[in-house]
Amino acid sequence: MNKLNALALAVMIGITGCAQETTSSKMNSGENVASQKSVSRQDVDKVVEHYTREFIAHQPAMATSLKLDSTDYGTYANRLPDYSVAGMQALQIDMERAAEQLKQLQSANLDNKDLLHVQVNEVIARYYAGDKVFAAGYIDTWGGHLPYIVNQISGPLMDVPGVLQNQHGIENEADAKAYIERLGAFAKMVDQVRDKVLADAKRGVILPKPLFPNTLSYLNSYTQPTAQEHVLVTSFGDKLSKLDTLGEQAKDDYVALAAKAMSQKVYPAFKRISNEMAKLEKQASDSVGIWSQPNGEAFYQHAITYLADSDMSAEQIHEVGLAEVERISKRMDEILRANGYTKGSVSERMKQLNEEPRFLFANSDEGREELLEFLRGEIKVINEKAPQYFSTLPPQKVEVKRIPVEVEAGAPGGYYYGPSLDGSRPGVFAINLKDMKAVPSFGLKTLTYHEAVPGHHFQIALNMLQTDIGLMRQNASFNGYIEGWALYSELLAYEMGMYENDPFGDLGRLQAEAYRAARLVVDTGLHFKKWSRDEAIAYFAEATGSAMSDVVPAIDRYIAWPGQALGYKLGMLKFEELRKDAQKALGDKFDMTSFHDEILLKGARPLALVEKDIARWVEKRQAM
Repeated sequence: MNKLNALALAVMIGITGCAQETTSSKMNSGENVASQKSVSRQDVDKVVEHYTREFIAHQPAMATSLKLDSTDYGTYANRLPDYSVAGMQALQIDMERAAEQLKQLQSANLDNKDLLHVQVNEVIARYYAGDKVFAAGYIDTWGGHLPYIVNQISGPLMDVPGVLQNQHGIENEADAKAYIERLGAFAKMVDQVRDKVLADAKRGVILPKPLFPNTLSYLNSYTQPTAQEHVLVTSFGDKLSKLDTLGEQAKDDYVALAAKAMSQKVYPAFKRISNEMAKLEKQASDSVGIWSQPNGEAFYQHAITYLADSDMSAEQIHEVGLAEVERISKRMDEILRANGYTKGSVSERMKQLNEEPRFLFANSDEGREELLEFLRGEIKVINEKAPQYFSTLPPQKVEVKRIPVEVEAGAPGGYYYGPSLDGSRPGVFAINLKDMKAVPSFGLKTLTYHEAVPGHHFQIALNMLQTDIGLMRQNASFNGYIEGWALYSELLAYEMGMYENDPFGDLGRLQAEAYRAARLVVDTGLHFKKWSRDEAIAYFAEATGSAMSDVVPAIDRYIAWPGQALGYKLGMLKFEELRKDAQKALGDKFDMTSFHDEILLKGARPLALVEKDIARWVEKRQAM
């Protein structure tokens, strides 16, 4: 795939997605303003700084996650994002305006580094501007424009509690006061989300019916504990207990205020939205693809552009997925046969492995802790090998934790969230341990390499260290790049010898790759070919050999997040292609550590821009 993808084209030739009016029609001539005058780096920095501050003003929870300095970004510790209809529109308007300003800065007099800076920032701004035609859903700081603001796996009602519990630090009494204010703001936010859900429903966009049971289960279970026992109160108490500058009575008083806010504000707000969602369930459709929603087909193309980072059609992506599943399955069959597993399909034999006690950790607290220690050991080993493949290693640490019991029912098998910008808080690899049969040991190594080292942790932590690329690029969420890198890292771990003398671990790696290839098939199947949920479940179970306890929530995830699942395999294929072409062009001059630096140290960006960077890198090394 050598032609530029749609995401990069959106920057390079100014395509604005679903904008109703082109920039040229707004100007007296079709020429870009930047071509008429010299543009300096100071001009660029001024526009980027302004739009960065605008974005952070809309996203105080993200500011907390990054531990931004309030002297630079204003007071945010007592606020939460505005998820009302007007709030989403305001964010989209600001980001669209910023994107247009950034496009006009793309002058020929900028050097490659500055031009890249402007181009990447424009794509980020357009990512957060979302799809204008599809007014439902919300703008997520990670996923961009997602269609359902309340669902079983993501959204403000899940993400914001995580920020409050895990990332709102209590270092002084002012932080404690801000936390109490934020609990009140949280209740207000829940009502904003409820109103947004109802506004979307009036437009005809309602969460698909099969996603309601787990969604309602989360909403109802979140308020099951007494207010005093709720995790947002107990975690607050734990943080206060470590504060030496506050007396015991004052700490008790703050905890009491938190419990009061939960019982009198947050719990009633959750009850209100739960009641509305229960009513909407009766109106919901069994059709699960985004095609069935108003303007859904066009929205899926938006997702392919921004989440898959691809210019391929849905049909082409579907065919790539089918071919990759077939290729990977043949290799899995070879390994299974070599190890005495000869009867049944690849899927049936993998399910057989899933049931073997030798591959399962005990379904107990002790078994779960043993599993976590196993993962920590894998991180230690691969970190020791990493300098042979990377010349730049992140100094930030990565921790392994269990996904909280309160949200594990709808959560993915594992995920990573990055360190704070100042490095004081480590990155975290969180794993779902609800069903111990869903996490057999032969698949755990691969999950660790993907989510932690050298996958998400290396890429995201190194991205954060690039202080000269600005805050928006330090935290850019280019799905094809980020998830493609993580899947490429699974292959890299194989090349690093992490599966040596471990055929079952290698089977786990191939199963994970087949899983991502099958995502190409089911995502396009659901959202383009109009598959039913049952069709997608049946195909995915057969293609991956995974436990049904994993398959069903995976399919529900793809229903809730159209297009997101496409970025993994398509991104990996691009990184493999770039490395193969560079090795062929350079021969003995190819250096793996330098190649990885070229990919990682310029930060996350559209894959076509990575391709251009690698082409320049190859030319430079050829001249050496």
